[in-house]
Amino acid sequence: MSRVEVQRTVLLLCVLVLLGEILLHGVGATQPTRFEIGLIGDLPYSGEDEAQFPNLMQAMNEANLAFVVHVGDIATDPRLYKRDQTGAMPCTDDTLAQRKALFHTSQHPFILTPGDNDWTDCHFAEPSLDPLERLAKLRQVFFQGDQSLGQRSIPLTRQSTDPQYAKFRENVRWTSGEVLFVTLHLVGSNNNLGRTREGDAEYDERHAANVIWLKQAFAEAKRQAQKGLMIFTQANPYFEDHWSSARQQSMHITPENPEFSGYSDFLAALETEVLAFDKPVVLVHGDTHYFRIDQPLFSTARKRLIEHFTRVETFGSPNVHWVRVIVDPSDPQVFTFKPEIVRKNLVKHGSQ
Repeated sequence: MSRVEVQRTVLLLCVLVLLGEILLHGVGATQPTRFEIGLIGDLPYSGEDEAQFPNLMQAMNEANLAFVVHVGDIATDPRLYKRDQTGAMPCTDDTLAQRKALFHTSQHPFILTPGDNDWTDCHFAEPSLDPLERLAKLRQVFFQGDQSLGQRSIPLTRQSTDPQYAKFRENVRWTSGEVLFVTLHLVGSNNNLGRTREGDAEYDERHAANVIWLKQAFAEAKRQAQKGLMIFTQANPYFEDHWSSARQQSMHITPENPEFSGYSDFLAALETEVLAFDKPVVLVHGDTHYFRIDQPLFSTARKRLIEHFTRVETFGSPNVHWVRVIVDPSDPQVFTFKPEIVRKNLVKHGSQ
């Protein structure tokens, strides 16, 4: 075979390989993008937390993260704060400003969703503060513009672009890779339900907005053919209260009265959307300061837990640590989680 014939044969083989790739993957197809994110919540509370928080930020800054999400409670419960203790006083304007400056030390985009310590429980402060006034201030300080916090920012789609939900600037969504991310303003202390008539009216309005935003997020994920969806809230919605009686008994769980739950209607809406999506869905929350990864969403129709739904609860004070999430759309599970333990200037990598 002459040199010219060899060159033609090699060229033909290259063309055949290229045609095979096109037929298999499509024109211009690329491998899904793998990336990592960081999760924190219920921090910082005490002076000790505040002293360690820069180490936490340093650890995340040194990691190659697409963004960081804080799931709320940026100061301690006002009931627990003593004026002679160290650490920022909860609910004050000064503390909100200090926390915003702290979050801007993040070299990655930084997204926040509110917690109950940040406004709902401010009536416990001394002197007592109006929770609804504190909520308005929280929105003014942290949720202006259409960009995330952090030294490097990303664009966010806010629910407030719809005039009907103009006040709910804290509810945002964004996409990264082939995954959609969304925050929902769901807080502890029973989601501000059952304390005052004004609080109940606030809950009703915010709950309606949350359900609409949740449904729109799932619809958008379907429209974009996303590989997965991750939801961020502050509140632990107490999935276990809605398990079957037999499962509750086997786990020694005594549920609260569902008629007074600020989470029952949300969980019903979540169940419907998760079952219809049928791809990996993760709910990240804080609130109860108990790091865990489990699958607690119960299908009332199927009488079993929903396998493609995962709950992640972040570390919280006094544990000043973070959770690393590896997002790989080529993985059928999409999401992998690793706890990252921060001790002073030492970062130890764990796995879960």
